[in-house]
Amino acid sequence: MPIAWRKGVRSCTQHPIGNFISYDKLSPTFRAFTSSITDIQVPQNIQEAFKYPKWKAAVDEEVRALEKNGTWEITDLPRGKKPVGCKWIFTVKYKADGNVDRYKARLVAKGFTQSYGIDYQETFAPVAKLNTVRVLLSLAANLDWSLHQLDVKNAFLNGDLEEEVYMDIPAGLETTSNFNKVCRLRKSLYGLKQSPRAWFERFTKVVKGYGFVQCQSDHTLFVKHFPEGKLAIIIVYVDDIILTGDHEEKIDLLKKLLTKEFEIKDLGNLKYFLRMEIARSKKGIAVSQRKYVLDLLNETGMLGCKPAEIPMDTTVKLEESDGSAPVDKGRYQRLVGKLIYLSHARPDIGFSVSVVSQFMNNPTEKHMTAVIRILRYLKMTPGKGLFFQRTTKKEIEIFSDADWAGSVTDRRSTSGYCSFVWGNLVTWRSKKQSVVARSSAEVEFRAMAQGICEGIWLNRLLEELRVPLKHPMVLYCDNQAAISIAKNPVHHDRTKHVEIDRHFIKEKIEEGVFKVSYTPTKCQTADILTKALAQVNFEDLTEKLGMINIYNAA
Repeated sequence: MPIAWRKGVRSCTQHPIGNFISYDKLSPTFRAFTSSITDIQVPQNIQEAFKYPKWKAAVDEEVRALEKNGTWEITDLPRGKKPVGCKWIFTVKYKADGNVDRYKARLVAKGFTQSYGIDYQETFAPVAKLNTVRVLLSLAANLDWSLHQLDVKNAFLNGDLEEEVYMDIPAGLETTSNFNKVCRLRKSLYGLKQSPRAWFERFTKVVKGYGFVQCQSDHTLFVKHFPEGKLAIIIVYVDDIILTGDHEEKIDLLKKLLTKEFEIKDLGNLKYFLRMEIARSKKGIAVSQRKYVLDLLNETGMLGCKPAEIPMDTTVKLEESDGSAPVDKGRYQRLVGKLIYLSHARPDIGFSVSVVSQFMNNPTEKHMTAVIRILRYLKMTPGKGLFFQRTTKKEIEIFSDADWAGSVTDRRSTSGYCSFVWGNLVTWRSKKQSVVARSSAEVEFRAMAQGICEGIWLNRLLEELRVPLKHPMVLYCDNQAAISIAKNPVHHDRTKHVEIDRHFIKEKIEEGVFKVSYTPTKCQTADILTKALAQVNFEDLTEKLGMINIYNAA
């Protein structure tokens, strides 16, 4: 294992991070925002917070909000009931220019101590799909829609609690009058298992009351169409809200209506959402996770490491039992988990992350070396991300590909697809197939079916938004045999074991929903999601994916 991983610190300075990231191409405002997002030391407990006036004021503010909302009432604990614990969480909120906005203290219930059927029932609550967010970004870039961001202060406190839940007196709030007593919760609280569901039900009820319709393709998406042909759109991820559309007056009115119902903070234009940095110019919208990458490199001691040009070595084939020594399982899982989240904005690492995530149970040094290789590639391109630009295309295009029997462990194949809406990449996936394929045509056929399913969902989403779309949708494949099977009722002996997929694809082609077209392998964009590629091919396909680096130091 590298010295950096054993000691936790990388002393190499031959490749300083400043050689790989630059802010020269940014506007003054966005440069101030990105360079000012700094890590401020936060308290680990309430006793430590009380030592600093700013953090103590944050605690007092949270307590006032809880009392104003009528979150609980002090009472004796009934016989047979068990209270849930609670703790304080401290975070720093930033302004759009990167400066500190406020110090935030939040009281969180220890929901892991709750028991199903006793103090909670149903818990499911939808959150916005990042795929949907990317579709909206593509439409906003093409149709010049504005993008606004709102934050709901103490969102979960707005949910009504139906179950009987008791909680310990929060640390720092103990007095002689509440000694040996507990809090009977009347409103939902952060940390409770049912809180997300209660909050989302309340938010949905309010938004529908304003005339918005909940979309079936994504239940966190709400749209309102107006007689003049304009629209306003809301998408919510827990307490983070994005507003977009082409009816500015109605969007401004919606902000005022939501402010009356909830405690809303208007964050202005969309700049920082779910750790994604969004920069907008006349050319388009750039999305990256620069800070997330730099924090990850710093955490793993890889800021000074030697960078790599590609995320995976083309000569290495990982397998489950490779004979190398085992590594710390928990550390491996945490690191790969962070890379999985990063891959939501970085399709260039989609395949490599998919591969290393297959060895979570018994990771070895070879597997860890592959993870380090991904980090070295991120060191080379910390600011790389998607770019949404205005195009002349008004259609959905999907590229599907597969790598036949690529896994040396079980000889299963890897499917990959990527879809473009109005010329911009919005969804992608790299996934190992669940069964062994007997031919390359079969594995490509299964990949085609997955791509068509994704296209159908995108089509349904755009129909609900009433966005014009050119039909039929186009699916590009580089396997002539698979295309022949899709278009003609032939090769029965070779297709009877994939009969369902064959009928499904044939039906969509006959209905005029999809058109299957051949594309040469060198033009197959989804190839980057199925196998490790040489540098030239890799860079060519990342460009085809629409990825740029606005922080490029070159």
